[in-house]
Amino acid sequence: MDFYCTSHIGKVRKNNEDYCKGEIIKTQDDKTVGIFAIADGMGGHNKGEVASQLAVENIISILEENLMQNNSIKIEYIDDIIKQAYNDVNTIIYEKSISEEGFEGMGTTLTVVVIYEDTIYIANVGDSRAYIYRNEELRKITIDHSVVEELVRANVITEKEALTHPQRNSITRAMGTEPIVLVDIFKEDASEDYLILLATDGLTGVSTTEEIREVIEDYFDIETTGEELINLANDKSGRDNASVILVKS
Repeated sequence: MDFYCTSHIGKVRKNNEDYCKGEIIKTQDDKTVGIFAIADGMGGHNKGEVASQLAVENIISILEENLMQNNSIKIEYIDDIIKQAYNDVNTIIYEKSISEEGFEGMGTTLTVVVIYEDTIYIANVGDSRAYIYRNEELRKITIDHSVVEELVRANVITEKEALTHPQRNSITRAMGTEPIVLVDIFKEDASEDYLILLATDGLTGVSTTEEIREVIEDYFDIETTGEELINLANDKSGRDNASVILVKS
């Protein structure tokens, strides 16, 4: 398992409210668990930067601490551990937003991937996405918590129309904006070769799935692919920060 994480401020913004990070941990029984997280903060005046970093750093730390028991992974409880980790992180961000002057109204998206043995666990809140590329197909795993996603799924607008819709930046669920958060969890098979892509809407909000797939197929190594996806985001728009994590089996 290899991964590459990169984030770019874009061409317009004065600060980067995205944050991404990954960890690959070896267990005592010589097995590997990968934990990867990406977030897109919101709130303005640096609040988004704070929220996204709090989300990613804390979710990885909490998962590292709670997934392991006697140096092995508590595989039967992974879903519950992920959900509890999300709620713990949500509480951290929410309490900071209501207790510290200047942080009121901050929040963030948060998408997490945990890979262990033959299963890929994907969790998300907000509209930062996870895709899987396999057998020359790029498929979106997560469901955006956004106004335009609801319109696309209802066949009111197309994916391409969503890129320019006036409500394209309106999300319906975020970390830290309410005392309790609902998290979606998905599972994918990791027994066959795969490439996982996590991305913020600086890329996915300006590029179609087909355009992203073409970049993935043009480059072999994940570092070059990651940089070219950032270039795609900036060439298409650059109005937002853009971040990606690529995880390859």
